[in-house]
Amino acid sequence: MIAQPIGPEEVRSYGPQSDAMVRFERISKIYPAYRDKPEVLALQGIDFEIARGSITGVIGRSGAGKSSLVRLINGLEKPTTGRVVVDNSDISALTGRDLRLAQRSIGMIFQHFNLLSSRTAADNIALPLEIAGWSKADIRTRVSELLSLVGIADKHDRYPSELSGGQKQRVGIARALATRPSVLLSDEATSALDPQTTRAILDLLANINRELGVTIVLITHEMSVVRQLAKEVVVLDAGHVVESGHVADIFTHPKHPITQSFIAEVTGDSLPVSLASRLVQEPGGQTVIRLQVRGAGVGDTLIARLAREVGLDVSLLSARIDEIGGQHVGTLVLGIPGGEIVATRSMAWLSQHQVSAERLGYVA
Repeated sequence: MIAQPIGPEEVRSYGPQSDAMVRFERISKIYPAYRDKPEVLALQGIDFEIARGSITGVIGRSGAGKSSLVRLINGLEKPTTGRVVVDNSDISALTGRDLRLAQRSIGMIFQHFNLLSSRTAADNIALPLEIAGWSKADIRTRVSELLSLVGIADKHDRYPSELSGGQKQRVGIARALATRPSVLLSDEATSALDPQTTRAILDLLANINRELGVTIVLITHEMSVVRQLAKEVVVLDAGHVVESGHVADIFTHPKHPITQSFIAEVTGDSLPVSLASRLVQEPGGQTVIRLQVRGAGVGDTLIARLAREVGLDVSLLSARIDEIGGQHVGTLVLGIPGGEIVATRSMAWLSQHQVSAERLGYVA
């Protein structure tokens, strides 16, 4: 019989049972000064939850605190203040055997795969099971299941040097799932992969979330990854949570400048070349406005209302619809005739109706 993951009775539980899989409670993390390096305040005032069974993206630039955050979840670092609760167990208070048992319920996928070159794909997947004391027969069964799950059953005896980047990451995912974790941490897991392979790996993670119900935490600096896979997003900047919520909400109503810059990176290609080449910053002709809308058919209704209530002819210059967080999010580029007064009135109307909009320039 296949060995089971650790149960709640094997780790210490704290507080009432919660639907949150991960809770950060008033967390700060300070790395003390060392030799010629000054003290570093990596995280401050971190206080949020990750829902059980969800896919949540944690996004930030280099130095935002993402690595510190993920190391707090898996117990590799202790918070300076506050506590981290994973599956109703205060992992920040665990040590020794209790900590090792809890860590078996937290899988980790790495950017550069971290496979042992001297072991085959199957043997790499088997490693955490060997450490956990599974029998050889149970290990063989579990490894076979996992190779099939990640779509590389035919790579059982291949060494890492014989595998592509995507295949190596599939081995890494299978290894992370070996002990049946309740949480799967993905630390920049697609950053070393080409776009096509990235999409395939993200599709695999979505399938794992659906089939196994495992909670997935995506640590990334790429909003495109969050857009494709996550339902919720937490934006980090300089060790603080600056914005969080449903991905579709964040895409349509980004409030913080760092969030706006992330979104601009993935929506900036929404202007057709023919339109971008005509865009100028000198007033004249039509004012070009880009806006984000949410929900199927909302864009058409919004344009019709804007034209009727502001009293103008609106030109739809380009449109793009994406599915983000399970919902339709559209990027519309409008041409507003009538000069600055009408453009300002249109922007005020959009703001009044809580539509995120920006002026891009002018076209004749």
